Amino acid sequence: MLLLSPMTASAVDITEQLHHPFNRSALQNATDEADKLLHLGEQQNQQGYWDKAVESWLQALEIYHFIGDFKSQGLVYDFLSRSYIQLGRFKQAEDALRRRLAIARDIKDFQGQIFGLNNIGTLLLQKGEPTAAFQTFTEALEIARFVNNIEGKGLTLSNLGLATARMGDYNKAITFYENALNFRGQIGDSIAEANTLNNLGDAYQAIGNYQQTIGTYGSALRIAKACGDRMNELRAIDGLVAAHSSVGLYQRAFDLLKERLTLAQELHSLPEELKSFESYADLYKQLGYYPTARNFCQRAIRLAQILKDNKKEVLLLDKLAQMMKGSGE
Repeated sequence: MLLLSPMTASAVDITEQLHHPFNRSALQNATDEADKLLHLGEQQNQQGYWDKAVESWLQALEIYHFIGDFKSQGLVYDFLSRSYIQLGRFKQAEDALRRRLAIARDIKDFQGQIFGLNNIGTLLLQKGEPTAAFQTFTEALEIARFVNNIEGKGLTLSNLGLATARMGDYNKAITFYENALNFRGQIGDSIAEANTLNNLGDAYQAIGNYQQTIGTYGSALRIAKACGDRMNELRAIDGLVAAHSSVGLYQRAFDLLKERLTLAQELHSLPEELKSFESYADLYKQLGYYPTARNFCQRAIRLAQILKDNKKEVLLLDKLAQMMKGSGE
């Protein structure tokens, strides 16, 4: 159960006034106060202050509860779940999502139910429970089909593909992804389409279908570039690098890695630069060029230290030690 934080003095005063019937001024004041807290939480969340964001949203939630604003309560639960996930508080995140779903059911908000179930299923996947996630996504698909929600169908079919892939049935996952693309193309959501194409590329790669893997990641890359979706662009490049490397097309893989590193630097993203250096190290090691591989691995280690990513630093140090051993040094 969510523990509500104490409200600010002004919020308490407002909610107490609401016990007096027909006090429209107090109702508006309460709504304004809750909206301010909602937006404050959004700002705090964007700045990475997830604990503070949670506090602001819990205060807003209590006011929305007093005034009976169910739609806003659902929105707050959505926001809370995201910050809880960032904080690693998955049990509270799931609780928030299930409360959001309950509100959607109470007010017959079918779209809210579809996306609520998809959010819960996604969290279950993150927790390593693909079977439970599959069941949750299936329920969402039934609702999406009942109300003919095109966006909901595309999202849910794509997520069903993810759950099926996690269970190891890549051919079935491919079918889900291909069906999802039919709906994602209808609504013109390029980011969603690129995401599903990357998922599809992952599945083709898992079954060793090189031609389909290259074509699918290539389509994802083109769409992502066109709509400025940098995260899916990076992901598509990663897939293409792995695919080309697997069949010995190393020059193409190096060209793509150069493109990846440039993009990471343009984004001023140290984590993505680190990934690029690590990929270079892996590729040079695969070719037996150990000195160059070690150089890139050391550059990745320095970035891990700057980012204070101790787990990644340990993994990279182990990788460097293996390179030293492999080169006979």
